Amino acid sequence: MSQTDAPIRVLLVDDHAMLRAGFRTILDTQPDITVVGEAATGAEAVAQASALRPDVITMDVQMPDMDGIEATRRIVADESVGAAIAIVTTFDRDDYLYRALDAGASGFLLKNAGAEDLIAAVRALAAGDGMLAPEVTRRVLARFTTAPAPDSTPTAAPARAAPAVLAEPLTDREAEVLVLLADARSNAEIAGALFIGEATVKTHVSRILQKLGARDRVQAVVLAHRMGLT
Repeated sequence: MSQTDAPIRVLLVDDHAMLRAGFRTILDTQPDITVVGEAATGAEAVAQASALRPDVITMDVQMPDMDGIEATRRIVADESVGAAIAIVTTFDRDDYLYRALDAGASGFLLKNAGAEDLIAAVRALAAGDGMLAPEVTRRVLARFTTAPAPDSTPTAAPARAAPAVLAEPLTDREAEVLVLLADARSNAEIAGALFIGEATVKTHVSRILQKLGARDRVQAVVLAHRMGLT
């Protein structure tokens, strides 16, 4: 990180103080990351996000006062905040994962993830890449691309239905980028695979989100699979 680059500002949200302390210890060792605050409840997270304007928030799900999913929904709804949110979960409850996606989360992280995984997730979200591990991608797609049984009750409604036909079709290059997005590739990895610059990748991703009517990269992948585009 150059002296002119501002570090990535992170807000840690979890009702377990020891976990927050562990995350802080890991992240504060990185020259390009700084932990600017902590919160132990969803309500505190909403207030801290508004006050501190972090770049990235790591969000627990089960917390007193307000759970992490509702906190995520409220933070995402506040356009003045603009933070990317990674849900920290054990995946014991799949419905948490799907509801978090619907609420606007941009990444998912296992609580037993290693230090390098946490650091990489923070950097990916700060860069606008989003963060979905391949196994998480499979879980999300299985939920949102498989029709429920007639007598089943879905755990969460999708944030937005996919259009039957795109108003403006994807270009061949955009389709290539979309396939790599569905493979959980970062902007840098997509650029390397297609031999183009990262700035060009970002332009393609922006156009893909616009054409799909998707909120973020995660939702774009879900919608694209529904439409048979990937």
